[in-house]
Amino acid sequence: MVSMDVGDDIDRELLSNYHRRILKEVVAKKVAGDILFSDNIGQAMRKWREYFGVKQSELARALGVSASVVSDYESSRRKSPGSSVLKRFVMALIEEDEKRGGAILRSLVRTTGLVPLLSSVIDMNEYTLPIELERFLEAIDGRIVVEAPQPTYVHGYTVIDSLRAILNLSGSDFMRLFGTSTERALIFTRVSAGRSPLVALKVVDVRPSLVVLHGPQPDSVDELGIKLASVMRIPLAVTTIKDVNEIVGRLRGLS
Repeated sequence: MVSMDVGDDIDRELLSNYHRRILKEVVAKKVAGDILFSDNIGQAMRKWREYFGVKQSELARALGVSASVVSDYESSRRKSPGSSVLKRFVMALIEEDEKRGGAILRSLVRTTGLVPLLSSVIDMNEYTLPIELERFLEAIDGRIVVEAPQPTYVHGYTVIDSLRAILNLSGSDFMRLFGTSTERALIFTRVSAGRSPLVALKVVDVRPSLVVLHGPQPDSVDELGIKLASVMRIPLAVTTIKDVNEIVGRLRGLS
């Protein structure tokens, strides 16, 4: 789906899978949001099913229900589906499209504007429920360098290849790494001392819930980076896990 040139320290196949998962999740949320905010949810469900070119019988088979159930939802003879049903509905459309080559998914991916960012993003995820800072840090063996000014929660995270982000992203691109909320953790990989990520945050004037550096030891973090984190009141930590894939796996496990 996406041409990717990745660093040697990251498993290529896993990274490719992470990117596909990010894009599928973003598209799924786009479709689900359009349905939920529609004045007629049933009609919106039908619109998206037809847009994906999926027959009622095909969708019903994928969902493990009868075609009449799908028809009842689309005609509003059944009450609006709950979140779990809607999630299954949207993911079934995407999976059916993928079986046919994924043309519709690719066209929707282009509308998100995320593809140019993917060379700098290793993984990106939103949590259904906020995660306490302490629990988040425990999951990635994080050691605090700058304390949080108050109890902090993490609503999502973005794992960033810091070198590629600095070289390739503009200020507006950098903001888009936050996804749906700034109340998230930014994990910067391939960091030597941590100055550049904090300088970048200062320049674009954003304050995530947490910044995590992957690379330096806690006692070797750049003094200017520490000072900037303190001034901006951003908790700063270092993860002692060496394998980026393990970090992502643990963060996904928190979901």
